[in-house]
Amino acid sequence: MTGEAKNRVCIWYDGTAEEAANFYASVFPDTSVQSIQRAPADYPDGKQGNVLVVEFTVMGIECIGLNGGDQFPQSEAFSFQVATDTQEETDRYWNAIVGNGGQESMCGWCKDKWGLSWQITPRALTDAMSSPDRAAARRAMEAMMTMRKIDVAKIEAAFAGEAA
Repeated sequence: MTGEAKNRVCIWYDGTAEEAANFYASVFPDTSVQSIQRAPADYPDGKQGNVLVVEFTVMGIECIGLNGGDQFPQSEAFSFQVATDTQEETDRYWNAIVGNGGQESMCGWCKDKWGLSWQITPRALTDAMSSPDRAAARRAMEAMMTMRKIDVAKIEAAFAGEAA
């Protein structure tokens, strides 16, 4: 970490912060583990020497992984939204998360094996939904509502008013 950020995302893990951070670094660009801090003494959910804090970045966003125990599980109230440029990029991130113990949800949402939510969102979807052509935006949204992983070609076809 640079030590200059005044605000970082703190993500609570149940003893798996290092594993999660290393996974993110293996999947996403501009993602790395900066430091691992071990507990200087025993604490309620661990022992002296256990990994307590992991400082890492996820696609340039500074994060702290805190191994705080099982009291606070992840929820959809927090997610990382990853903008993708192609179907191949969408597939790569989605498959990495879901294929490594994660689970699919609807509308481009999935969870990693640690319960953290991700939105894998093609820019084609974002562009379609923000279009001034509200009828086309509605068609794109209606198409998205039927999907788990976003299918860029189907979004583009719906936006254009073409049968999928």
